[in-house]
Amino acid sequence: MEETDTKHPTVQVTGLTKIFGQKPEKALALLHKGCSKQHIFEKTRQNVGLNNVSFEVYPGEIFVLMGLSGCGKSTLLRCINRLVEPTTGEISIEGTDITAMAPDDLREIRRNKLGMIFQSFALLPHRSVLDNVAFGLEIQGISESERYKRAEEALDLVGLTGHGQSMPRQLSGGMQQRVGLARALASDPDILLMDEAFSALDPLIRRDMQDELIDLQQRLQKTIIFVSHDLDEALKLGDRIALMKDGEIVQIGSAEEILSNPKDEYVEKFVADVDMAKVLTACDVMKRPEPLIAVDSGPRNALRLMKEYGISSIFVVGKGRILKGLIMADDALEAQKQNTGLEDILIRDIPTVPPETPVADIIPIMAEAQYPVAVVDVTGKIRGIIVRGSVLAALARMEVNGNDS
Repeated sequence: MEETDTKHPTVQVTGLTKIFGQKPEKALALLHKGCSKQHIFEKTRQNVGLNNVSFEVYPGEIFVLMGLSGCGKSTLLRCINRLVEPTTGEISIEGTDITAMAPDDLREIRRNKLGMIFQSFALLPHRSVLDNVAFGLEIQGISESERYKRAEEALDLVGLTGHGQSMPRQLSGGMQQRVGLARALASDPDILLMDEAFSALDPLIRRDMQDELIDLQQRLQKTIIFVSHDLDEALKLGDRIALMKDGEIVQIGSAEEILSNPKDEYVEKFVADVDMAKVLTACDVMKRPEPLIAVDSGPRNALRLMKEYGISSIFVVGKGRILKGLIMADDALEAQKQNTGLEDILIRDIPTVPPETPVADIIPIMAEAQYPVAVVDVTGKIRGIIVRGSVLAALARMEVNGNDS
């Protein structure tokens, strides 16, 4: 996600506090005095679920709420759609404070703006997959033909084409969770609220679902608030992460910000054992793609550039810096002798990765590759070049920064 500071937030939470108990005013008074959550419970038997939480989520962002069990992350998510009523504070959805909203207006927000996906799949066992996906649209009074059309489209989005007539019991856990995701997408909400959505899945299926969500987000650009207790999951999915403890947000930042500059000892311990190769991406370790040579240039110019930069290969691009392939110095020298063009010596089968690829996935590619790895965006444009030295340097730099903190 880029340039979030220039956008208006889709979700804005300000000073949100939730007290569980019959007499929240006693707990609030002690909170204002700076008393701890444990002290307040011992004195009042009121449980502090959230304490003065504030944050913003921007359009198209995956914002992860994470922390240990009991930290308040699920309570916070449920406050955002008022499944749990906050004690004090404001929650704005696209500029409208929903904490003061009448029930009928709130119902419309839930139907049209918010989609909720739970850890338990919450599918209706007596209904087909298609009917489960269409259920929310049925509640909204959408016609049968329209709701089935939209449900089929949602199933296509999550990779379940052709499974509409299956029953939930006939699907694997990962497929059932896809049905839950399709159900949320069918109403085309602006905001997805995902509460430990993949926690009940086996590790391999869970990773597949994380990848599916990333792919889906690239296409749909929803605003997603995702709850997780798994740090690796948070680092993989989150544009930004809010780390919580005892009902408070301790630190908000990107994965790299939290890992490089933990705010306090709690955050430092929380992230101490993170594998940096899983956190850094191609964007973090790539070099500028220089030099490049146009495909309609000649071998003499290619040799000149390779000599100038002290390299033995060079990437070849077309119009708009669309990657065409790679040429080697020996081949360019032979082409110059034979008076042939770059097209005749172009190596097209070269390793490429998208910018968001984790370094952990790039390392085995580099181990097998004979050539540098090109970082290429969805349009085919070359964004950068990865060589072994740049990967090692980035990992070492992060290690040093982590030790310094």
